[in-house]
Amino acid sequence: MDPNDIPPLIDPPAPEPEPAPTLPRWRWWLHLLVLAAFPLLVGALSYSHADDRTTPLLPTNVVGLLSVSVRELLFFGALFAIAWLASRVNGRQLLLKWRGVGQPVLWGLGYSIILRVAIAVLVSIAVVFWLGIKGTQLSTIQQGRPHVEQLVNATALTQNPLYFFLTLTLISFVVAGLREELWRAGMLAGMNALFPQQFATNRGRFFAVSVAAVIFGLGHTAQGWSGVAITAFLGLGLGAIMLRHRSIWEA
Repeated sequence: MDPNDIPPLIDPPAPEPEPAPTLPRWRWWLHLLVLAAFPLLVGALSYSHADDRTTPLLPTNVVGLLSVSVRELLFFGALFAIAWLASRVNGRQLLLKWRGVGQPVLWGLGYSIILRVAIAVLVSIAVVFWLGIKGTQLSTIQQGRPHVEQLVNATALTQNPLYFFLTLTLISFVVAGLREELWRAGMLAGMNALFPQQFATNRGRFFAVSVAAVIFGLGHTAQGWSGVAITAFLGLGLGAIMLRHRSIWEA
């Protein structure tokens, strides 16, 4: 037998995989700037036309509501696609993994109650402060409340059950909820990629969540500055929930 035909006792080591190419920082900056421009542009347009608007942002009929939903989702999808082409952000970075069976739903319900209670407490403290210390009249405080009527017509909600159902599901959970959490996950992924050392610390993560929350709040100028403050606080809580669970679904 030829000695060369005898197989070796130890297999040769497999070649080490080549390291993945590092993405240029400017691509992540483009990703971040494109996403940040979305709520800032919406907020600027809403603020500039606030005095001219006599009707809510959402149409008062089902067909119009569906049309607006499709248009908003297509616009955000195109913008998110531009950000993705720049960074090629993946599902892991966007925290898209569903963890557990029904746990995200239960966590989401619990957090929903907690955030609402926290917002109610903060609003109550603010009202007491302005009434007691600043001596502001209650009518003045009522004028500064969030202008929810700028978003949806209350009469349409009460008179049309299908309109109410679509507003509660399609608008709240898809057009608003899922879209905003994808946006927030993209923002956090961009800041993590650009500043990994800072993002590895609690202080850095808090700063990143705060930046995203402020930008998120500024996208709601149609509700007035009190609405901006409330939605910014809401964004802060949602960002913290996402990072705690490493998933968007609880938020």
